[in-house]
Amino acid sequence: MQIEQDFGVCAHKFPSLVCRPIGAQFIEGGVIVLFEFEQTDAGVRISSEKHYRLVPPEELTEADLENYRQRKADS
Repeated sequence: MQIEQDFGVCAHKFPSLVCRPIGAQFIEGGVIVLFEFEQTDAGVRISSEKHYRLVPPEELTEADLENYRQRKADS
């Protein structure tokens, strides 16, 4: 219901922009799931789902950071 309301508010307040509502859910193991939604003829559906795990900085290796930098440069 909240996502449908988000689409409505977005369309009303920002008619020239593309609305890309997101939702977050915490699941077991300290994982955070981010969902992006889209409106279709059949209704609201999930268009993207990404899983993240927050880690303390000391758990990141230099290879992890370089991998992240490379992904950002390629996008």
